[in-house]
Amino acid sequence: MHSFHYKNASLHCEDVDLAALADEHGTPAYVYSANTIRDHYRRLDQALEGLDHGIEYAVKANSNLSVLKLLVDEGSGFDIVSGGELRRVIEAGGDPAKCTFAGVGKTREEIQYALKEEIYCFNAESEEEVAFISQVASEMGVNAPVAFRVNPNVDAKTHKYISTGKSENKFGVDFEVIEEAYARAAALPNITLRGLQMHIGSQLTSLQPFMEAVEKVSPLATKLKETYGIEFFSIGGGVGIVYDPALASGKPEWWADQDEEQKPLTIEQYAAGVMPVLKQTGLKILLEPGRYIVGNAGVMLTRCLYEKKGTAKTFRIVDAGMNDLIRPALYEGHHDIAPLKEPGDTAVTAVDVVGPVCETGDFFCQNRELPDFAPGEAIALLSAGAYGFVMASNYNSRGLPVEILVDGSVAKVVRPRQTMDDILASEIAAL
Repeated sequence: MHSFHYKNASLHCEDVDLAALADEHGTPAYVYSANTIRDHYRRLDQALEGLDHGIEYAVKANSNLSVLKLLVDEGSGFDIVSGGELRRVIEAGGDPAKCTFAGVGKTREEIQYALKEEIYCFNAESEEEVAFISQVASEMGVNAPVAFRVNPNVDAKTHKYISTGKSENKFGVDFEVIEEAYARAAALPNITLRGLQMHIGSQLTSLQPFMEAVEKVSPLATKLKETYGIEFFSIGGGVGIVYDPALASGKPEWWADQDEEQKPLTIEQYAAGVMPVLKQTGLKILLEPGRYIVGNAGVMLTRCLYEKKGTAKTFRIVDAGMNDLIRPALYEGHHDIAPLKEPGDTAVTAVDVVGPVCETGDFFCQNRELPDFAPGEAIALLSAGAYGFVMASNYNSRGLPVEILVDGSVAKVVRPRQTMDDILASEIAAL
């Protein structure tokens, strides 16, 4: 479910006309649907009913304070990967005691901060990290709750940059030596072994890799519970979204053949598959969804500047660039593109939609058949709610886009557009 649809021939987010937002606030602009975020959280929570579970939203997917506040109000916990993300959760009203701290390179300052705020657990990526956490905790005179991330060596069959569960990836402790790692960690001072964690990758649209990993690691979790009294087994996140608009008014004819090969894995299918195995562990099961919650809850609006017709291609040049949305350039991420003005016919043209950044990789699609849109008209890049704004940069000295949250008929700016004065404010021209 998501809340983007054509109404009165104009693309809307819930009850708000996106063309009106583009005119009022300018482009590029990120727009998020509050109702979509709530719906996805609730669907996941309901699908796991009957299983002792907790949802730890992956803050790295979209860390806007207003997005986090929506999830705090729903009762979510949080998966964080930096001290900065912990600070964001606290600022949004979240409870550190419902936060798990992942990531391979935690600093002393981050560990101290997390211990001071009494987070639920560190998800550690190596024995060396646990030894360092033990040292810091001992210096502070407190106990540090720790879970190892196990690397089950399961191929997620996703893009190599977002696959994390193979032995050649930088994440986690190899499955073959994980029990020895727990034995050594148990002997360290000021360490409490609280759980076991795994995560095999992102944007998975098949149940098979999840089942392979859960079936392989669940017996280990049960054994660790018996040996060390661990409380939880975190199975990570990774449930993919289908980058397909499925507009509420019915899929337009010009989208008829787009993404036919993508077969969505529903959250109900996912839960039905993994729950029987997980129940047998007797542990609390944590999930760390990010993209599933917010991916299809956001769009990026951009306006066409020019059309350039070359001998080989037609380019539509827009005012957003790879600095605003890097997914297509970074790991070939796909985003469906919808004109804000509903096309009156089904005619399409093969075009490249490209930005103004001085890089050949600055494109949003290549040779894609799209309905016509002219210079001056705005379009929406769909499914941009996850790993969109959070990965934006000031490359080419371009300001960060405005972020807008829509809830029903109300649209609020939740981060103003960054100005050049903002960019320069922290710099010093020194000899």
